[in-house]
Amino acid sequence: MDTLNQMILGLNKEEIRFYKIYSSRISSNQPRKDIELFDLVRKEREVFDEDAAIAKLYPDGNKNPYYRLKNRLKSDLSKCLILQHFDNEDQTQAINLYNLARHYMSRNLYPLAEHFLGKAEKRALAIENLELLDLIYTEFIRLSQELLSINPETYILKRQENETRLKSLRQIDDILATVKYRLKITQNFSPVDNPVVDMLQETVQQLTDSKELKGSSALRFKIYQAVSQILLQQHDYPNLEDYLRVTYADFEKEKLFNRSNHQTKLQMLTYMVNALFKNDKSEESLQWAEKLKTAMEEFDRLHFDRFLFFYYNSLVINYSKVDMEKAISILRDLEHNEKLKKTPFYIVFVYLNLSIFHFDLGDYRESIKRLNQLYHHERFANTADSLKFRIAILEILIRLELGDTDFLEYRMKQIKKDFKEQLENQENVREAMLLDLISDMFLKGRSLRSDEMKDRIKLFTKTTSPRSEDAELVNYNRWLEQKLKA
Repeated sequence: MDTLNQMILGLNKEEIRFYKIYSSRISSNQPRKDIELFDLVRKEREVFDEDAAIAKLYPDGNKNPYYRLKNRLKSDLSKCLILQHFDNEDQTQAINLYNLARHYMSRNLYPLAEHFLGKAEKRALAIENLELLDLIYTEFIRLSQELLSINPETYILKRQENETRLKSLRQIDDILATVKYRLKITQNFSPVDNPVVDMLQETVQQLTDSKELKGSSALRFKIYQAVSQILLQQHDYPNLEDYLRVTYADFEKEKLFNRSNHQTKLQMLTYMVNALFKNDKSEESLQWAEKLKTAMEEFDRLHFDRFLFFYYNSLVINYSKVDMEKAISILRDLEHNEKLKKTPFYIVFVYLNLSIFHFDLGDYRESIKRLNQLYHHERFANTADSLKFRIAILEILIRLELGDTDFLEYRMKQIKKDFKEQLENQENVREAMLLDLISDMFLKGRSLRSDEMKDRIKLFTKTTSPRSEDAELVNYNRWLEQKLKA
């Protein structure tokens, strides 16, 4: 989607109203093409046709004025948003004060520059924005060459102390970014041995022992991020739950949560919901889900849309344990939720979970129907290979329950070809063993009740671990046990 379209469609009602007031500052007897283009994009939304817009606004077919119009509209929208939200957020306010100081520096109005730099420093210190403080101290040092009232040594020392803290926090930021990226691209199906996690643990220990950084709320939030990622990577949900209980309570008691770190608060609540679910505490998890929803309403619904998917996910996973029909009902409602359709994993979440839940209920025809909806959706191609591999195994199980053994031989060959790398990965040893068992049972006709097959199934069940259970879309052990009882 075009940048201008994204900007216009991303505006909320207050921002649209403010833009209309802002744009009306210029009076004109001629039709306002900028307003006309703005309204056209809002009306047509995702089906906006640029060629049709050009023909409507400039019937002579000249595209150059249209592109100038677009650029002017983008510029006006940017200025309007900055003006409207000038002091809405602490971080934005600090940056804007710094920019004002820079403006007065460029005009040689040095006392005003000093005034706004002082206000920017005060705000940046309050929110511990160390990157911005580095820029502010640099400007103070430059300004000392123009004003005798500023001692450069004071700000040189401040900058040096700030650099020490900044270096430590950047170190943990870099490693955290790597861990989070690996978690995202592997969809939580990551290799057991991850040297980045070991490095993260070592860095957390060093920072926790640092005398210079003790008492820093910024550091405490960084340590929370690091510890939670370590526990998530290790699938250590009992310790994650305990850690979050204590940390969240401490942060609330000390009033550390504010608008600038509100996203972290919502993330903590989301992690707590998921940890409780993993620890078989669905009722309490649902209570924390409601805490998440309440927190999403704070600060004029700041980050509401970003966490809406996680809220609904928490309802679905928990109700799948305590009320499966309600979980399915929620998913069916989500099929038509326009806000969530913009979320990257929305389609996988809805259709895959519907397929899994119907499989667990024994409704295999509905299960394969939902899986086919997922396969044919345009976003499925972007799904991680590790997840596609497990979806293919789910399909095999569904086909077997439907008695579609003619399809089995073809699909098994296809899986071994398409997912060769996954099958060779030691992390997927259970999936490889399961496919071998299925091949012998349903293609080679070996009896499940033979001593050899019973021993192999017993060996298979012993390979279960919390990590493998997290990766499985359905419970392989339970499925095999049902086959043995049949």
